Amino acid sequence: MAPHAEIDSTSANGDGHPIANGAATNGSSNGSSAGPLFTVSSPNVVYTDSEIHSKYTYRTTKVSREPSGKYVATPQETLYDFKVDRKVPKLGAMLVGWGGNNGSTVTAGIIANRRGLVWETREGPRAANYYGSVIMGSTMKLGTDAKTAKDVNIPFHDVLPMVHPNDLVIGGWDISKLDLAASMDRAAVLEPTLKAMVRKEMAEMAPLPSIYYPDFIAANQEDRADNLIPGSKASWAHVEQIRKDIREFKESHDLDKVVVQWTANTERYADILEGVNDTAENLLKAIEEGHEEVSPSTVFAVACILEGAPFINGSPQNTFVPGAIELAEKHGSFIGGDDFKSGQTKMKSALVDFLISAGIKLTSIASYNHLGNNDGKNLSSQKQFRSKEISKSNVVDDMVEANSVLYAPGEHPDHTVVIKYMPAVGDNKRALDEYYAEIFLGGHQTISIFNVCEDSLLASPLIIDLVLVTEMMTRIKWRSQSTGEAKEEDDFKSFNSVLSILSYMLKAPLTPTGTPVINALAKQRGALTNIFRACVGLEPESDMTLEHKLF
Repeated sequence: MAPHAEIDSTSANGDGHPIANGAATNGSSNGSSAGPLFTVSSPNVVYTDSEIHSKYTYRTTKVSREPSGKYVATPQETLYDFKVDRKVPKLGAMLVGWGGNNGSTVTAGIIANRRGLVWETREGPRAANYYGSVIMGSTMKLGTDAKTAKDVNIPFHDVLPMVHPNDLVIGGWDISKLDLAASMDRAAVLEPTLKAMVRKEMAEMAPLPSIYYPDFIAANQEDRADNLIPGSKASWAHVEQIRKDIREFKESHDLDKVVVQWTANTERYADILEGVNDTAENLLKAIEEGHEEVSPSTVFAVACILEGAPFINGSPQNTFVPGAIELAEKHGSFIGGDDFKSGQTKMKSALVDFLISAGIKLTSIASYNHLGNNDGKNLSSQKQFRSKEISKSNVVDDMVEANSVLYAPGEHPDHTVVIKYMPAVGDNKRALDEYYAEIFLGGHQTISIFNVCEDSLLASPLIIDLVLVTEMMTRIKWRSQSTGEAKEEDDFKSFNSVLSILSYMLKAPLTPTGTPVINALAKQRGALTNIFRACVGLEPESDMTLEHKLF
């Protein structure tokens, strides 16, 4: 078995015929040598062989409050230059917890898509797809057809020159030494017929040893921990080993870049302590001294930051303590988190946004879950559950605070979250939600939702999206343009180290210090869409349809 084995990007389909998969260019589908799906005809957009240059006017409204209590709204305009590297790199994704439900499902899914597999189920044949992926499964309005006046929508993946997931090289770490085929069986997520078709390739992959600090993970996980880097608390040797693993993975597969993502178990929250993890300097010192409040995920984050590999936290714990964020900003390394937003929480952030925007006052939200996978087993420990409870409970705050008509300052709906471990239901998580609201003239409305979520099949496409968007952000540079100032080529800089653009895929989105957290799903999707549009010189999406109403 080869550790972090590459999924061969030229392999056979179910009939034994080879399918060649090359990296996509701007707007081309996987394996196509064609050029971009679209170009922008504008004096503000310039294409070169290697880059897309665009000038973009960002329009906002600055609001000031007069002594009388009235507001004055002043339109503002800022001119930005964007520069996008068009070269699509050979990209590796290293998953912490590669042998878990999500890691094994992602790996099998990429193999199935690459080979174009079709398999039988009791409901009939099913074909590999990337449903559930924003990047691969959704579209964006490009504009209005010049002849028919109908909307023209294009695949989201074709807006910018992005890596295709079929071309990803997958590897990673796990505290369990099972190969990926055995991990796939243990997860019990996929159909037996599909597992049989990918088993040979999966059996050739085995995770690298990982770090395991028993105090941060539920005690019921100890029986899985047989693939460990020596040491039970933070150490500089752990940081160096992880950095070495990333370098060797990159070199052995001739990769241009590697993105690392935590898909492992939920940890307990780390205490934020002065002199320990409050600054970058103190955090590095705490790791060297083996302080008990430095978590495994924070050690991985520090290693990735120092190695220049973007790191995304897909679990709810506070991996990015203040010292880790400061370290990322100091080194210009991208980080993003926290906690995959796949099922119940995504529904909650959409429904609460809708109800409050409709002028309906939510007064109570009760969320109950039971699940039987290993995530549920780990969350049956109170300390780990508390991490998840926090990430699930804060998703409505910004929407409530935005409506001063319905809610007084500091007023919030009652909100409770319950999670129970029920082994019998496996990966088919049951999520029950009740929304209780006040309506017109003292009336009430109750909405109850019963949501059965195949947990790993919802989370896996988000893992792919996070990798693809994060990589794309490493190729985008920007600068503000002030009239009359000469601008040099080296004035361009990267986005902030904290990638808030990833918020759509995460329950508890991390944002740069001093900036608001946005949980409203429509706003998160709008930010992702419109930043991509700005990079090719297009205005934000507009639903005004004035072109139809004025003529």
